[in-house]
Amino acid sequence: MKKYYNILKFIAIAVVIVFLYGFAAHRNSLRKEQGVNVFFENGENLFVSYETVNKLLIQKLEASELQTKENINLKQLEEFLRDHEMVENAEIYLRLNGELGAIVTQRTPVLRVTCDTEAYYYDSQGKKMPLSDNYSARVPITTDTISGHDLDLITLSNIIKNDPFLRKQIIAVDRIDREKGSEYELKTRVGDQKIVLGDLKRMDKKIAKLKVFYAKTISDSTYANYKTINLKFDNQIVCEK
Repeated sequence: MKKYYNILKFIAIAVVIVFLYGFAAHRNSLRKEQGVNVFFENGENLFVSYETVNKLLIQKLEASELQTKENINLKQLEEFLRDHEMVENAEIYLRLNGELGAIVTQRTPVLRVTCDTEAYYYDSQGKKMPLSDNYSARVPITTDTISGHDLDLITLSNIIKNDPFLRKQIIAVDRIDREKGSEYELKTRVGDQKIVLGDLKRMDKKIAKLKVFYAKTISDSTYANYKTINLKFDNQIVCEK
């Protein structure tokens, strides 16, 4: 008899545990999201804030009739965030406890366009990006724009951004249209000089020559004597005082 009593007791306890677990899970599935944990994958939130991402997602959830955890469409939320003008990529996740999170990759400006009617950035992929009220990126300035599939201007801007020396030294980029294609000239921060770059061929050698030039002229304090640094020619640097 005692054996059967223990079995019944065990079954009763198991039923209660299953019921409580199911009830808690049901309550959790019906819980509406009130906040989002936001993580910026590529550094500080310079162009879009935590509050902005949180507010966008909460408003999107509230605008939908399917707000509960079990009905949240994570892919739809990701696409919604990716449409934001400052966001390059977004991943949305939902933890077992109902916590909603977002991993956001901001767009990276590499060039600032300033013309008579407007000002904006180009990002690292060659897409237009608006200026931000929160932060001003330290990138080269140009008056040129991208047309068609011509992305040489973005290629050059990415080279400048990814090189610590060029990133600090180059403040402006000018494109010059030639019969055989575009060539480029750069404006420097130190020395206020013009660098005649030519086309984007042999860029590694041109950058190496430029660094040799500055290493030499800075060491003997003569860099300010030169107005133009021409890197177009092989195995030599042609300078104008």
